[in-house]
Amino acid sequence: MLPAVHVERFMLKRLLRHPRVLAMIGWAIGLYLAFVFRTTRWRMEGQEHLSPHIMGVPLIITFWHERLALMPMLWKIASTLPDKVIRPRAVHVLVSHHRDGQFIGNIIRRFKLDIVSGSSSAGGAGALRGMARLLKDGAFVAITPDGPRGPARQSAPGVAQLAALADAVVLPCAVQTTRHRRIGTWDRMILPWPFGRGVIVCEPTIRVPRSGWEASLPAINAALDAATARADAACL
Repeated sequence: MLPAVHVERFMLKRLLRHPRVLAMIGWAIGLYLAFVFRTTRWRMEGQEHLSPHIMGVPLIITFWHERLALMPMLWKIASTLPDKVIRPRAVHVLVSHHRDGQFIGNIIRRFKLDIVSGSSSAGGAGALRGMARLLKDGAFVAITPDGPRGPARQSAPGVAQLAALADAVVLPCAVQTTRHRRIGTWDRMILPWPFGRGVIVCEPTIRVPRSGWEASLPAINAALDAATARADAACL
């Protein structure tokens, strides 16, 4: 017979995996992040690099998975820009089709973002084709190239494949705040705290050729690292 403490832990784990419980937790985290975003003083660097999308060029937003909780602020800031860079309900974020990805989806939806289930790594061919159609129809697509399970800060092939397939450019981005902590996930995800300063960084876009798209992966990786370093340095 199992000790009572083991039974309690088992029941707690099962409870936390229940879809309704996960939905409630996701709602609470979304509410918290909305509070953080409102109480943080934000600025944006490199907003001119969003211009290809305004001119009709398909654009793929990329950022490391560790910044996922911060990235909805990019859409909020960009939607207030004079050029109306992001139209309402025109942003689609790729998340894993597994339970953890759907949990993240529950949080992201609070910020009026649409969800595409799949993967930017192996096995995500269907999701890539779906996102290529969205891009060609004028939608905004966002990907974490190292998600959903890493290795951290290493781009999987999917982002370059998608850019080549949809004739899109890749926009490397990063977000950071002066008040935050890292949690014990595989990517050491950043959880922001309220009442700080925040910065959103966009690096120049990267054009991926249809033939030989693999050669673009190091450039995408380096640009994401550069955006992340700039954002971190701005929040020291």
